[in-house]
Amino acid sequence: MISRGFLRAGAYALLLTCSSLGSAYAQSISQALTAAYDHAPDLQSALISAKASAEGIVQAKSGMLPTIGASLSGSQNANLIGGNWTSSSSLTTGLSYNQTIYDNNRTAARVEAARAAAEVAEHQIRNTEQNVLLQVVQAYMAVLSGRDLLSLRQENISFFQAQLQSAQDRLDVGEGTKIDVAQAQARLAQGQAAYQAAVSTLQTSEATFQRLVGQRPQGLSTSHGYANLVPRSIDAAIAEAEIGHPAILLAKASIRAAQAGSDAAEAAFGPTASVTGQVGTSWTGPSGGVRDGISASLGFQVTIPIYAGGAIGSGVRQANLNQIKSEVDAMGAYDQIREAVISAWTGIQSADAQISAAQAAVTSSNTVLDGVIQERDLGTATTLDVLNAQADLTSAREALINASNGKTIATFSLLSAMGRLTARDLGLPVQIKTAIPYTRAVEDVWQELRTVVE
Repeated sequence: MISRGFLRAGAYALLLTCSSLGSAYAQSISQALTAAYDHAPDLQSALISAKASAEGIVQAKSGMLPTIGASLSGSQNANLIGGNWTSSSSLTTGLSYNQTIYDNNRTAARVEAARAAAEVAEHQIRNTEQNVLLQVVQAYMAVLSGRDLLSLRQENISFFQAQLQSAQDRLDVGEGTKIDVAQAQARLAQGQAAYQAAVSTLQTSEATFQRLVGQRPQGLSTSHGYANLVPRSIDAAIAEAEIGHPAILLAKASIRAAQAGSDAAEAAFGPTASVTGQVGTSWTGPSGGVRDGISASLGFQVTIPIYAGGAIGSGVRQANLNQIKSEVDAMGAYDQIREAVISAWTGIQSADAQISAAQAAVTSSNTVLDGVIQERDLGTATTLDVLNAQADLTSAREALINASNGKTIATFSLLSAMGRLTARDLGLPVQIKTAIPYTRAVEDVWQELRTVVE
């Protein structure tokens, strides 16, 4: 007998399935990706980080630009001398100017490093974009396959209920046995447990989908037009990945940043020269003084490092090690991307084979089940034979669902491994998230005098 708890769970799952299938709004993979692109907090965070990195360019450029300041100070003094109070006031104003005119190209190296860091952050946006979109596809297919499995297991329960009733009817007329009834009851209980597991899995998948996309899944469909982005050979896929994958471009920019950092560290051994200037006025009251009026000064300073406690040499060694590390990391990135392309490519081939095998198994299992039922009705097969044939058919249908789901995920995984799982490559109707306009705006060295328009 089916428990009330199972009936409630079944009704809930059936409601989810029917509402999604009967919804007037069909949510394609493209629509889910579009919604996720606008919603994803990780992508927004990467964009903000890239803008923050762009500010490093301005800060680096300031090393060779003038620093101008203004000052204003005053005082009021009172003194008691010989029983008489005297008071005086003073007011001083001034402008100061300070600029480094030579630093052995240290600032230039720092600017190059900052620009490379901004480029790294920009490629990190694209890398995050690919990760987010692939997660959305995985969540989308998890919900879709979860609903298919739920429907399949519901059909399985209906079949076992029918077999249980048939076994009970045959027992009542003396043609069956209690063993047949017990076996049918056991399979029905197993089917109910599998159904409940499918309900739980689907609820989790839908929660993941809503977290990534920002809305509940509606009427989903496996159809998409992105298979044409897949190249015809694995060699072409690897070549494309090695040229345009964000992780590869990020690694190259990291090498450039490390090289510039090494140049900046070595420049610390050289001399620096700066000029300073001041102009100001002073006034003292009530009668003024001999130093009241306008004063100005102009000076320069040349500094040559002789000994810094080993800090400069340590900085150079550290920068050189970071440069070597960036090159090693780049080699690792190439290997990982190549591995990901090969894995996704073989995943597609494997999924095609599994789909063909599962389709053949479903056709065969259907034929076998029909035959076993006829044999059972004629008395040449048992209820257990029918139950086993149904289990084989269910396994084949589940394998077909999983294989179809696996092929879609493998296709998008290949696009991700190639660096083409981006909003621009997929043609999503969104405004591309990029920090490039912001970087160009803040490179205006006088931006403190104006508002930066993003």
